[in-house]
Amino acid sequence: MVRACIATLRAAPATAPPPPPTVRQVTGWLTRHPATLSEDDRTDLKNVLARCPELDAAARHVRDFGEILTGRLGIRLPTWIEAVDASQLPGLTGFALHMLRDLGAVTAGLTLEWSSGSVEGAVNRIKKIKRQLYGRAGFELLRKLILLQWPPRSPGSMKLASRHAIRTARNTPALQGRRAIPK
Repeated sequence: MVRACIATLRAAPATAPPPPPTVRQVTGWLTRHPATLSEDDRTDLKNVLARCPELDAAARHVRDFGEILTGRLGIRLPTWIEAVDASQLPGLTGFALHMLRDLGAVTAGLTLEWSSGSVEGAVNRIKKIKRQLYGRAGFELLRKLILLQWPPRSPGSMKLASRHAIRTARNTPALQGRRAIPK
């Protein structure tokens, strides 16, 4: 009896509508460059955007911001912020209005070719080392570890490099006799 019931369920008509796209799929379609979308993805995205005018407006704003980012067109940012503010889309409006707090820096970041990314990376690396040693070492050991780990290595070898630097720093004459890091 159960087998017969399941057989009828499996033989359901093929006219069942396809499942709706997931949030992840739609987000991927909106954030990827339109040229990289397949024909099926483009068709599905058009169907989704046709059903929701708010999402269509958000998609236009996201694409415009993507052009500003990739084309280093920071001069167009104030116009984009005004357009987003006029659309009153909750997530994007908050994002755009927060950029107004330091519009000069954001515009420079979107326009100029210089970047402080390498400096930020070095600062984050130092903070990571400091967190690892919290309460166990002073400035001398922190300085030694930072100098021993330069130049930066790949993320996979950072743990091994940290262990090596700690062992080497323990054997430094200035730190011998101090229990900076427990063994």
